[in-house]
Amino acid sequence: MFKKILIANRGEIAVRIIRACKELGIQSVAIHSDVDTDAMHVKLADESVCVGGALPNLSYLNIPNIMSAINITGADAVHPGYGFLSENDKFAEILGKHEVKFIGPSSKSILALGNKSNALKIADEYNLPILGNKDAKNINDTNEALKIANEIGMPIVIKAAYGGGGKGMRVFNKESEINQYFSQLKTEAKNYFGDDTMYAEKFLTNAKHIEFQVISDPKNKYAKIIGQRDCSIQRKNQKIIEELPSEFVKIKDLDKIEKNIEELLISNKYEGLGTLEFLYQDNQVYFIEMNTRLQVEHPVTEEAYDLDLVKNQITVAAGYKTNLDKLVSNSHTIECRINAENAKDFSPSPGTVKFINLPGGRGVRVDTALYSNYKVNPHYDSLILKLISKGKDRNEAIAIMERALNEIIIDGINTNIELHKWILKQPAFVKGEYNTNWLEKNISKFN
Repeated sequence: MFKKILIANRGEIAVRIIRACKELGIQSVAIHSDVDTDAMHVKLADESVCVGGALPNLSYLNIPNIMSAINITGADAVHPGYGFLSENDKFAEILGKHEVKFIGPSSKSILALGNKSNALKIADEYNLPILGNKDAKNINDTNEALKIANEIGMPIVIKAAYGGGGKGMRVFNKESEINQYFSQLKTEAKNYFGDDTMYAEKFLTNAKHIEFQVISDPKNKYAKIIGQRDCSIQRKNQKIIEELPSEFVKIKDLDKIEKNIEELLISNKYEGLGTLEFLYQDNQVYFIEMNTRLQVEHPVTEEAYDLDLVKNQITVAAGYKTNLDKLVSNSHTIECRINAENAKDFSPSPGTVKFINLPGGRGVRVDTALYSNYKVNPHYDSLILKLISKGKDRNEAIAIMERALNEIIIDGINTNIELHKWILKQPAFVKGEYNTNWLEKNISKFN
């Protein structure tokens, strides 16, 4: 087992990983920017190292400074969390050259499957239905984006080839929007993922967003799909609510698709956790991308199946055999992403948390790094808390979530808590009559 893991991230996911390390008896190292000195992950870790200034490229994306922190602390492994360097093949390669274990897939796997255009080709090879063109090329400038838009027809979605979480991604309905926003999109991708390579595909207007959580152990030729999440409640292409199981989805040839996914993982020697994302429309799914990392919404899977994905991720990376074939879920779980944002225009709402009260009771889990007098910084993602409910069925999970949302008190900053309350009460949500565009089309009713 690893002796010391450096967590190359911040916020609630860094806290989540530190907790797993403590339970496994592994020392933890927190890195932080100069404005995160008092952050919760810094307080909880066994050691901490400042790696640069507030902007991500100066700190959490600064590979030379992170490597220095590894050398200083003697960490023998790095957990990247999600976002930042979690899908950076160059970072994984550099760690390998310095005999430091990257807790995640190899640089080769990230390069092959983490790049969205590459992943399409591989998915097609393993007979997964695809939406985009398997021969699609990366987009480097506005002119190339316009050319591809003309070829496949509007609307299209342009995404960062690496990364996820709704960042570096935008739906375009007309050419003027591409002219206006493409450069901005590339800059966003560069800031969040350290890579501004872009990729485009046709946008489905009435689809649900479905994803398969996977874990793979190439040494033992083992791969397992752990549930099927519905992540269709989105705003600006960013997930807001996720749940498991995907109760309103009936996928044609599901067994065959799952078998092909497992074969893809084993054949490509994929290691650790990952998520394959699909769009679902008219009883058919279409593979769109793979996230070669731990997912933001992993808690809904953990709670549904009563397991610790992060611990499993670490133990697989350390060379221990894993077998999750006996997992059974008899519950329904929901996750609400609580963001620090203005309720009217959903712009970020940084500031100091004057007081916080967190919910509890049966069926409630809270993942957060907030505490009273904590300053929410404007330089990072607005996600501040993940609220997870668990019930015997969907109706009970919704009821528990509504109760938990009403218990939360966060004074000093604006949040989207009221939006979540509103969504849960909408007939379309209760009946499952929604898709990835539903919230955008109905948001005016909330405001």
